Formats: sequence, structure tokens, C-alpha cells
Amino acid sequence: MRGKGLIAAGLAALALLTGCSKSTTENPPDKAWPGEKLFAENCSGCHNGQSPKAPARNMLRMMMPGTILEALNNGVMKNMAAGLTPQQRTQIAEYLTKTDLAHYKAPPGPPMCDAAHKAFDLTKPPAQVGWGYDNRRFVPAEVAGLGKDDLPKLKVKWAMEYPGATQGRSQAVVAMGAIFVGSQDGTVYALDLDTGCAKWTAKAKAEVRTAVVVDPWPAGARPGQPRIYFGDHLGNIYALDALTGKQVWQIRPEDHPGATITGAPVPHGDTLFVPISSLEVGAAEDPKYACCTFRGSVVALNKATGALKWQHFTVEQKAADTGKKNRVGATIFAPSGAPVWGSPTIDDKRGVIYFGSGESYSSPADTNSDAVFAVDMKTGKRRWKNQLLAHDAWNNSCMYDHGNHPNCPAQKGPDSDIAASVLLLDIGGGKQVLVAGAKSGIVTALDPDTGQKLWATRVGRGGLQGGVHFGMAADGAALYVPIYDTKDTAWGGEFKDKGFPGMHLVDAASGKILWRDKHTNKCAGRKDCEPGISAAATAIPGAVIAGYLDGWLRALDQKSGKIFWEVDTTQPIRTVNGTTAKGGSMSGAGVALSGGHLIVNSGYGFAMKMPGNLLLVYTVDGK
Repeated sequence: MRGKGLIAAGLAALALLTGCSKSTTENPPDKAWPGEKLFAENCSGCHNGQSPKAPARNMLRMMMPGTILEALNNGVMKNMAAGLTPQQRTQIAEYLTKTDLAHYKAPPGPPMCDAAHKAFDLTKPPAQVGWGYDNRRFVPAEVAGLGKDDLPKLKVKWAMEYPGATQGRSQAVVAMGAIFVGSQDGTVYALDLDTGCAKWTAKAKAEVRTAVVVDPWPAGARPGQPRIYFGDHLGNIYALDALTGKQVWQIRPEDHPGATITGAPVPHGDTLFVPISSLEVGAAEDPKYACCTFRGSVVALNKATGALKWQHFTVEQKAADTGKKNRVGATIFAPSGAPVWGSPTIDDKRGVIYFGSGESYSSPADTNSDAVFAVDMKTGKRRWKNQLLAHDAWNNSCMYDHGNHPNCPAQKGPDSDIAASVLLLDIGGGKQVLVAGAKSGIVTALDPDTGQKLWATRVGRGGLQGGVHFGMAADGAALYVPIYDTKDTAWGGEFKDKGFPGMHLVDAASGKILWRDKHTNKCAGRKDCEPGISAAATAIPGAVIAGYLDGWLRALDQKSGKIFWEVDTTQPIRTVNGTTAKGGSMSGAGVALSGGHLIVNSGYGFAMKMPGNLLLVYTVDGK
């Protein structure tokens, strides 16, 4: 076994992979569980509440035993749990979930479609809006089938429970009369838009938190054999037949063991652009781990075969031994980090893609972390780069002992990733700007030709879990900026100020803040509840829609910033699975709109937030 810290880091990642639906066969809580001692000796170090990015034991207890065991045996924790016997791994899973695996019965998924609902409508290609298509996340009225005035009339048409999940982070994509979406246990669904039955399901090797992107085709044309593309938490990228779910190809384009894929792949012509991020940030929690060697990248793949065309690394130099060791003797490697969390943005006019990077993992911090890049689409060569924040070296170990953990870099953060996709916006007069939002709370506009900074505005306070997280949205020059701004500091205390959690409207031409969200904090004693926004925003004409960390889905007026519709997604609801489930905090994916349907995930059982496992589909009056 490689150490308690590394096992705990794996369990932190496990929260991204495993589920919360309880087995239908459980044992009484007072039974003696052999796994209790094993968990205390190997796993509890990071799961006693001191690490905001490691799920506490009460969160682990909401997960399904089968998926915990799968992660220990074959998933993210395979290497970390190598020193445990198969019986010991089983005992840990049983203890955490208070479930006897010998009598375990998994919760049901959605029903399979009958013949009348199983077919796909090939006259309905995916609208090219949202992640994987257009990162502005603006949905025209003719695509949404809903106007601003329709939102207050929305009611739930149907809901699906993600079996064995504590969160839903895969962006739903609508095409051919179906919703394509991934889940925490690795299941990918093609769901009938009208009824919620499954046309087919497929299984990835780990959690799918990317959008499940459907290859587009021109309206009025007939597609040859439509495909879908997505990535999983172990760094695999897949192409599946969209009509059957059968795998066409699957590759792992980055060979670093910590590689993961979180941002949506982008199909463009005969190429698929895929961002690569990393879980090594968690592996560094083990004091004996030689930190760090991962470097972020974007890869260009042949859509037909998955073959690599090029790979552009954010950190151009391979990590090397610095000649230094941490205080327990582990070698320090650098430069490292600068992961790419968000979906790249296409610029056909200039022939480039744009993307942002995260922090460095080790000191000295690289000059490519917390930066915006412009890369030639055909060659993979860098056109320009602008680093928005220098000297940001950080990894998960910095959350311990006030930054005195052996693997916390000398520069100690502040971990101000550019995790959200950068947006290319038309601001009038034939002019365009690139805008990037960071966890620092600062939004920056750049010249897309040169990368030169045009303006920078502090919209949020920022912090370890502050600022912009997963996605801004824009309607022309009207830039919607969702801000998280958690109350918690990196060391377990609380900020003196409340920050600016909520939605904000910024003029993309000038950087001026036009209004700030003035909603009332509705947490009212709810455990693990906060008022900010981590999920991506979605814009429609005259309004913006976003899921908040307090579990409420809200729509705000573009002119005034006033909330004119809101609904609590944490209330129990009957699902098409035949179960009763509820949502929670919302993070990652935002709202999808298509043909009169509003589709949203609810539940974010990570980083001390409210778990849940719902996919909700709203229509006017629920019809």
C-alpha cells in the first residue's frame, strides 16, 4: 500500500465516481462491521471533515456499495488499495454503506423504451449551442421553444433518478428526439425526450462528467451514421453509435496515470478537440508522493478513428527532478500542472482554438498556469498565450496544516484556475473580444488576435472555492457571470466578508458591472448549503437561467437582474425509475433547452455540498 494519504486522495476522487442510492437490502446500523477498523487505519485521514475536497464519511455512506467496490478493485483507487486484500476492500465498502454485499440489490434505472418510443428522429440534428458546440451558452428562442414569459409556467414533466449517484454533472444534449447524458457511475443514457424511457444505455469505465456531444449535421440533411463523443474520469475518450450505443472506438490520449477528462469534447470538421485535466492534484496529499509530473494539454483526434493528430501541452517543458526533496524525502518535480478543465472554443475566422489553464502543482510555478491560450487548429502550434496570474502553485495538500504539508508548494497558491471555457463575443461594430473568468473572481477581456489584455474587472471575491467555476453565458455583449464565493477559507475558517455569490451582468465591451444578483439566502439551516453559483449559466433572449448551490433553479431578467422565476429542486419527487429521489446543490453542467423542454441536473455531493441524483425535465404546465 502506498500510504494513507494516497488512499484518501483516491477516495476523494471516488466521490466523483460513486453513488448515493441505497440498496434495497440493508443491515441494521448497529451491526459490527470489520471494515470500520480498516477505514479508520487507511482512509479516515482526509475524510474527517478537514479537507473540503474530500467527502466526509457521512457522504461516503450515501454511496452504493457496488460502485465503491468497483472503484477499489478497478477504478481510481485501484493503485491506492493495492495493499488491501479483496476481502478487505469488500469490508470497507460494506462498512461505509452498512450493506451486506452478499444480499445486495442495485437500485433500478429508467425503464427501457417500447417499440413506439425506441426510434430516433433523424430530421432533428443537435442544435449547436452549449458546451461542445458554442461556449457562449446562448439558446435562441427558435431552439429553446420557450420564451422568457414561459418560464414561470414550467412544471416537471418527468424526472429520472441517476442510480447510485450523489451528483449529476454531465451536460445534457438534445438531438433526434432524445436526451444524451452521462452519469456518476459511468452509465451513458439516450433517453426519450417526451417520456424519459431509455432508448439505450452504455457503460464507460468511470464517471462521465463531460457533455455527451452528438456529432452535428445540417438541418434538412440526412446523417450517415451519427455518433456521440464523451470523456470519462479516468482519461478515456469514447465514440459511440448514437442510434445503438455501440462503441466505435475508445482511446486514452494522455498516458499520465492521473489524467482525467472534464471538459466537453468539441467536434469540428473531421477533428475532435479534447481537453485533458488531472487527478494528480489529489495524489499529492500523500507526503511521500513525488510531486508532480502531469502537464495539461488539448489533443486533436481523428473523429473517424480516434487517432492522434496533435497534442498541445500547456507546460511546454517536461517535469524534471529539481534536485530538491520535501521534508519527508520525496523528490520534487517541476514544472507541472496547468490542467485544462473547460471545453475549448472554436474560432473559424482565425483558425484557432482558445482555452484556459489551471494552477501549477509544484514550485516554481510555471509561466503557463492560469493562462489563456490560442492554438492553431490544424497544426497544434501556439499562436499566443497570456498568463493572467503568475506564481500560482497549489495542490490538495495545501489544505492541510495551514499549508505546511510536505507537498504544499512553496508558493502556496491561491489556486485561481481558469476552469470555465473562455468566450469569444461580438460586441458591436465588427469587434470581438475573448473573455475569461477565473476562480479569483476576476473577469478579463483579451484581444483575440494578439492576446493583449483589454480590461479586467473583479466581479467576485474569489478564493479556493470562489469566483467563476464552470461557465459564463452571453447574449451579444451582455455577459452573465455566475460567482461561487464560498464562505469557507482554505484552512477551515470563514471569510469576514460574504463576497458576491450569485449572478452578475457585465458589459463585455467595457467591463462595467451593470447589476448584481440580490437574491435572499434561502439556505435556512440546510446542511451543506450555500447561496452562490458553481454551475454554468444558460442565456435565452432577455434572461439568464442558473442552478444555485442552495438547490434552487432561478431565472433572472436581463435588464433589471430581478429573479422572476425560481423552483426548489431539493424536494422529493417520483421518478420514471419507479423511485422517489431528490436533488441538491447544483454544479458543473447548466440548463439545456430544446423544443419547449428545460432540462437540468440537480445534486452535487462533493466539497461539502448537498448531494442529489435527479435529472429534471420541465415543460409548460408539465405537458
